[in-house]
Amino acid sequence: MKTQSSDSPIVVVRPGSGWVPLDMAEIWKYRELLYFFVWRDVKVKYKQTVFGVMWAILQPFLAMVVFTVFFGGLANVGSDGFPYPLFSYAALLPWTLFSQGVGQSAESLVKSSNLLQKVYFPRAIVPAASVVSGVIDFALAFLALGALMVYYGIRPGLAVLWLPVLVLFCLTAALGVGLWLSAMNVEYRDVRYALPFCLQLWMFATPVIYPGSGVIAWLERHDLPSWLYGLNPMVGVVEGFRWALLGGSVPVGPLIASGSVVSGMLLLTGAYYFRRMERTFADVV
Repeated sequence: MKTQSSDSPIVVVRPGSGWVPLDMAEIWKYRELLYFFVWRDVKVKYKQTVFGVMWAILQPFLAMVVFTVFFGGLANVGSDGFPYPLFSYAALLPWTLFSQGVGQSAESLVKSSNLLQKVYFPRAIVPAASVVSGVIDFALAFLALGALMVYYGIRPGLAVLWLPVLVLFCLTAALGVGLWLSAMNVEYRDVRYALPFCLQLWMFATPVIYPGSGVIAWLERHDLPSWLYGLNPMVGVVEGFRWALLGGSVPVGPLIASGSVVSGMLLLTGAYYFRRMERTFADVV
């Protein structure tokens, strides 16, 4: 119970009961706090670093170099006719946005334990800020992609206008998974140990270092629809990025459609589960 003044109304905060959805009106009311958390996460990430925000470019760029040497060169993994550095980097951008968003949001509630125990605010803002803060890194790393496209003489067509939609799908999937894992991590600290391994497996199940056309061809040979591959929501996002930027020939429509449905379900169920567990966060964390 909190009273601001003798003339102010009394606000009573009680934990929710049962399976109730997130209060979006309340979250909107605290939107300035979301901005504060995003800015805090960005500053903490690069505090006392030598290269600062350059790490946002160096991480995917160095990964692209490693993939190019070992997978594009030694293993001779295909790239659908595109230069392998550009092929892999175009996939690494959305994948890095997703994986970092999931990893940081999963740990966000535990890292904010002192705040959760002292102040009331919609708890969903904490993992949401961890996911949204990755957009800044994504924008910086996108500059390197533009330089690579200029170097290889590739000019995108009108399909590039789909990029904001694909970024939104990526953030939706990351937030859905992040809501699940952040709530679970409060109760079960095993999440922090299992998550890096699970993200590694998820990356190999996503066409980041190899073309998705091979998997789709395998599905077609076995009379299976390509949208099954899109049940991994990042498949449609990654192949959609390549299609929008490079003009790839992979049919991305079914992949994006099935992936967006899965992303929406992850977000909806994650929001309900998060709301269900929210009342115990301050006691358990």
